[in-house]
Amino acid sequence: MGCGVDPLLNRYVIIWLLNFSELSNLEGEDDYKEVREDEMKETSQLKAPENDNDVISLKAQVDALKRDLDKTSEASNANINKLKYMMADFDNYRKQMEKHLGSKIETSKADLLLKFLNIKDDFLRAVEMAKQSGSEPVVIEGLEGISRNFDNVLNSEGVLEIETVSTPFDPNIHDALGFSDRDDLPENTVTTEIRKGYLLGNKVLRPALVEISKKIVKNIVNDRENIEKETEN
Repeated sequence: MGCGVDPLLNRYVIIWLLNFSELSNLEGEDDYKEVREDEMKETSQLKAPENDNDVISLKAQVDALKRDLDKTSEASNANINKLKYMMADFDNYRKQMEKHLGSKIETSKADLLLKFLNIKDDFLRAVEMAKQSGSEPVVIEGLEGISRNFDNVLNSEGVLEIETVSTPFDPNIHDALGFSDRDDLPENTVTTEIRKGYLLGNKVLRPALVEISKKIVKNIVNDRENIEKETEN
């Protein structure tokens, strides 16, 4: 018999010993018959495997359940991993969308500010014309006050003017429209600001249009010859 039968046999033995001890105290054949009938009822209620085949069958069922449990556990782990990948993909998608939306907002803001700067340029030209035409000081003062309001709005949006005159030429923020012969300045130094340039944060909103210095190249030999001719004459 298999290992699963031993506890049942032990129970049979215990019941038999208990009944035997009770039989020793019984008086008469009727009492013995009643005890014997009770014993038969108890033993008939016990359901033990009839043979080794039943034990093998139960063991096979347990093994099958274990295999099903392992498969279910593997499927559960696979689904959890898929869920993790989906969450990671969604998080990357969310970040890309936020970055795209932020870039779109910055582009729209830059376009709007550029239109605003063009209006400011026209306004500054109008102020200069008012000064040249001899307009009333009160009018000019009012126009300059409006110009300062323009600057305050631009500053509040993070717009800064690009430095130009007397600074080294930087092709990243300056556009050179011309040259001027200057011996008193290093070459490629901004000498004149033609149109103001602006930065929006760390990005160029509009480059500054400038004129830069250029060294005068002199022909020393020709200069000497000219000097000699002048002295001879």
